[in-house]
Amino acid sequence: MRELIVLSFITLDGVMQAPGGPEEDPTGGFKYGGWTVGYWDDFLGVVMGEQMAKPFDLLLGRKTYEIFAAYWPYAKSDDPTAEKLNRAKKYVASKTLRKLDWSNSMIVEGDTVQEIIKLKEQKGPELQVHGSGNLIQTLLKHDLIDEFRLKIFPITLGTGKRLFGEGTIPAGFKLVDSRTSTTGVIVATYKHAGVVKTGSFAMETPTEAELARRKQLTGGRR
Repeated sequence: MRELIVLSFITLDGVMQAPGGPEEDPTGGFKYGGWTVGYWDDFLGVVMGEQMAKPFDLLLGRKTYEIFAAYWPYAKSDDPTAEKLNRAKKYVASKTLRKLDWSNSMIVEGDTVQEIIKLKEQKGPELQVHGSGNLIQTLLKHDLIDEFRLKIFPITLGTGKRLFGEGTIPAGFKLVDSRTSTTGVIVATYKHAGVVKTGSFAMETPTEAELARRKQLTGGRR
């Protein structure tokens, strides 16, 4: 069994749409593409290098695959990120794509959820999901995400596709790592930790038996 890990850039209000540039994803008239650029520093570059240091396969939605495939194969040959992404095996969840030009790419055919479950059950490196907002909603709905590696930027946008959207179901997570960049970006890693735990801070009303026991212990005194 291998873990499925989501790596996302998000705003304080949970928006994940088009973090890298204005033309990345203008769906819905989104006007804030490239909102991460002003906050990027060397620390975040180091973090991304660490999170992609171990071998991994990619699981991507159609739009993110197309964006990556149009850039990374043509990046500088000495770019370590490009080398890792180009070498990785890529699984693409799409019902419309038929031609995959990026090396080591294949379509997730058939029932997407069942095929992803099969991928997780295989031996191999971790499955990383970058971008792919629509795919993430499916993964959330079917409780298939084992870990979130989030970069939380100190801005709100009020509009745009959100990481925790319509697919979100109740689930508990454990914070296993937290750091802050020089520009105030919080890097937080959360592992799946089971169900949501609930309780109450209200004072419990004692039962009749408990009141009688207290009266007996105090000799009838209040």
